Amino acid sequence: MKKLLIILLLISCFLSQGQQNKISFSYDSAGNQITRSYCYSCAAKNSNNLKDVSQINDSDLLKFIPDDNFSYYPNPVKEELFLTWNKQDEIILNSIKLYNLNGSLLKSFVIENESNSQNIIFQEYPVGVYILELVYSNGEEKTIKIIK
Repeated sequence: MKKLLIILLLISCFLSQGQQNKISFSYDSAGNQITRSYCYSCAAKNSNNLKDVSQINDSDLLKFIPDDNFSYYPNPVKEELFLTWNKQDEIILNSIKLYNLNGSLLKSFVIENESNSQNIIFQEYPVGVYILELVYSNGEEKTIKIIK
């Protein structure tokens, strides 16, 4: 009887080895969690689906509004945040500032006139929520909530 029980236990462990319990989350455009679902026998989703910067297309980039000239990828970020913008003659992006939720300035980037992209390394920062402030030449400021 014990041998049969051990054999059944080994078989059930072997069969369930490829099936992992997964919790999946979905987020709105601001990065807020909107759903959480538990799947008992679903296949593992590839969580490392980040693309190389050269493979990013327009549909991957997040924007404030569809016709905005500033976009970013990915959010939530794991290692590196890629920022890009289209230059406009009258409005120029002067600087980008990264803050934590306590309001402490973590990093500041001065943007050169000929530049239209910036990468921010997030490996050195702990998991959490960060604020990215964009400062334009006309005095306008925009903020983005970034999740790591």
